[in-house]
Amino acid sequence: MDMRTPALLENYVAGQWVAGTGDEHARTALTDPVTGDTLAYVSSAGLDLNAAFAFARETAGPALRALSYGERAQRLSQIVATLQANRDDYYAIATANSGTVAADSAVDIDGAIYTLSTYAKLGASLGDAHTLLDGAAVPLAKDATFAVRHVFRPTPGVALFINAFNFPAWGLWEKAAGALLAGVPVIVKPATSTAWLTQRMVADVVAAGLLPPGSLSVICGSAAGLLDRIGPFDVVSFTGSADTAATLRAHAAFTERSARINVEADSLNSAILLPDAAPGTAAFDQFVREVAREMTVKSGQKCTAIRRAMVSVEHFDAAAAAIAERLAKTVVGNPRNASVKMGSLVSAAQKRAVLEGIAQLQAEAETLYDGNRNAAFVDANAHSACVAPVLLGLRDGACGKRVHDTEVFGPVATLVGYRDLDDAVALARRGQGSLVVSLYSNDAVAMRSPALALADAHGRVHAVDPSVAKTQTGHGNVMPQSLHGGPGRAGGGEELGGLRALRFYHVRSAIQGPAALVEALTQDAVELPKS
Repeated sequence: MDMRTPALLENYVAGQWVAGTGDEHARTALTDPVTGDTLAYVSSAGLDLNAAFAFARETAGPALRALSYGERAQRLSQIVATLQANRDDYYAIATANSGTVAADSAVDIDGAIYTLSTYAKLGASLGDAHTLLDGAAVPLAKDATFAVRHVFRPTPGVALFINAFNFPAWGLWEKAAGALLAGVPVIVKPATSTAWLTQRMVADVVAAGLLPPGSLSVICGSAAGLLDRIGPFDVVSFTGSADTAATLRAHAAFTERSARINVEADSLNSAILLPDAAPGTAAFDQFVREVAREMTVKSGQKCTAIRRAMVSVEHFDAAAAAIAERLAKTVVGNPRNASVKMGSLVSAAQKRAVLEGIAQLQAEAETLYDGNRNAAFVDANAHSACVAPVLLGLRDGACGKRVHDTEVFGPVATLVGYRDLDDAVALARRGQGSLVVSLYSNDAVAMRSPALALADAHGRVHAVDPSVAKTQTGHGNVMPQSLHGGPGRAGGGEELGGLRALRFYHVRSAIQGPAALVEALTQDAVELPKS
């Protein structure tokens, strides 16, 4: 595809493509983080946001909900086919705008397609229903003439997604899969720096005519004014920093109008090597591979990446050497070069933030491996957004503070020593709520106690022993069948988890009345499965 002439990417709102207005100062350039070249421009200036939200609520919403769950699932299948037909273009955009190698682009692009296809299959199981039931009818009178049944109905509002820069494809579709299946129209505001891929995917789906007009809208550029249009039946899903999430939560949309918000925020995820997994064992080797992989996939720019790798103090030096050995083999540079295994960060600004974060952690942790020392990035100069992997170390994890509260969103992790398993659990919990913790042991049963002990502080516990070395899905890979989110610092939100995702886009109501009415509720309805 031709990327030589930077264009102004249009917004799709109220069923129409609209360019942002204003002079060149109202536009934001999207750049190649390796070469610095301008790829495109975005602007949301001058958009009629009132019309955009009204059209989505009043026109697209009813049209979507006129379809059954099964029919909406079929639309998801058609979207999958459309995205698959344009995969090559998506990969080209990701390489240019996100600086990712093909394998990392696959995590985003193919991960998005797989998630959509999963929800298409799950949604098909709901058939021709327009209402979801929640549990059986319960008598409220001794003679059972008066009863109650709980139902789920799609919220009659809009789903607004404010997404992060690291997953412009998956970040859209992992949310939109549940919203569209529920019958709720979507307005997505992708992170500006990598908005091109999101905008292009929306454009392809719109051009294919797969959804009622206005079911899927995209606004590129500033998010100013979006929350002001959020009403009591709208829902907002945000992925980003905890500081931004706190600002959003203070908005009148939530404090006064009681709209619902789902947040996925900062997360100091951990990987714990259990004491039995000594150097030379299969579990030790798996731990080392996973830590190195999580540091380098998408240049460490994953909300689920391992930030703290915890090992018994007696195995600290062996783990440090083994991880450093793997990191030293990572070729960093321009993702267009076939020899490169890890591309760049998404922008020069992100590079500055990562380098500053590394310096903060180095104030209390030793540097075990720094690939930036005398680094020679392939086909990339010093002005690129490339940063090589950095492994820090804190032999006595209990003495640390910054490593337990500072997330560096790049190819950076800290090896943390613990005294015993109870100490490891306590250290993991100092993250104050995380998206995921992974456990590595040669004994599956030995992981039961720490798995349960950590479940209340993590959205997902990922346990690996040698028997699942080849089948486990990876610490940082978010599978649509599993919940994604986490308590506390991680935002307190939940996404995915199979059909559990539908609950966020529905309103649960108790309908009380004569037994005949309650029985009639089962017509054109199906019980919401637990997964």
